[in-house]
Amino acid sequence: MTKPTATLLISCPDRPGLVAKIANFIYANGGNIIHADQHTDCATSLFLIRIEWQLEGFNLPREAIATAFTAIAKPLNATWKLHFSDTLPKIAIWVTKQDHCLLDLLWRNQARELSCTIPLIISNHPQLEAIAQQFGIDFHYLPITKETKAKQEDKQLELLRQYQIDLVILAKYMQILSPKLVEEFPQIINIHHSFLPAFPGAKPYHRAHTRGVKIIGATAHYVTEDLDEGPIIEQEVARVNHQDTVADLIRKGKDLERLVLSRAVRLHLQNRVLVYDNKTVVFS
Repeated sequence: MTKPTATLLISCPDRPGLVAKIANFIYANGGNIIHADQHTDCATSLFLIRIEWQLEGFNLPREAIATAFTAIAKPLNATWKLHFSDTLPKIAIWVTKQDHCLLDLLWRNQARELSCTIPLIISNHPQLEAIAQQFGIDFHYLPITKETKAKQEDKQLELLRQYQIDLVILAKYMQILSPKLVEEFPQIINIHHSFLPAFPGAKPYHRAHTRGVKIIGATAHYVTEDLDEGPIIEQEVARVNHQDTVADLIRKGKDLERLVLSRAVRLHLQNRVLVYDNKTVVFS
């Protein structure tokens, strides 16, 4: 087991001495910094940093760190979040009928590649319940029609509260979420089967084939009210040619979808993603 660490993700207006001020907060309290990465958006003069340090030997108890750092952050007009590596987020996976992204996430979690627990799977179809049973995860089937959508979304939100979910992953969940749901629970990652901003919406592989593209891709992004326009976390592409059918594009695309979604989830769980201005900084 690795020793627990604390991580701060911070964004604030740029000014001289920011790195020193933040690092000194950790040093002055006996902390050992093991990772630090920063970026300045020159167009907006916004400073962003991820800084991680060992909790062993740190003079402040973890319950006092946030209060102590507030005194540093407030004069900087900073937005920030504090995370602890041994606090495992609870994830809910939402699916429809396709199982490739779901199985990939469950296998990776079982292999301890993802630092989380997965207590809940929600689907608008019943086909994947056997997979949930195989992994010992609660499965809730909530069929959705135009008439029942609002009522079922209320049930989905209630389940998220009941299971104390921190993050929702749309692993090929083929429903458009309402603005109300996104507003009430904004921590959602989606996998889209195209290299956004190309071919948003439905049937991107069919449209890509019609267009005769030479590259297909997949995109993992945070969900916003605007369809497929949320901040992008991760992307990948593969070459295709004139001999590939729509079925070939779908088959090759599934490999990309699994890879891109797992990368994005891992980056989020490692607290390496900072969102600003509808885009992201992803720290290595």
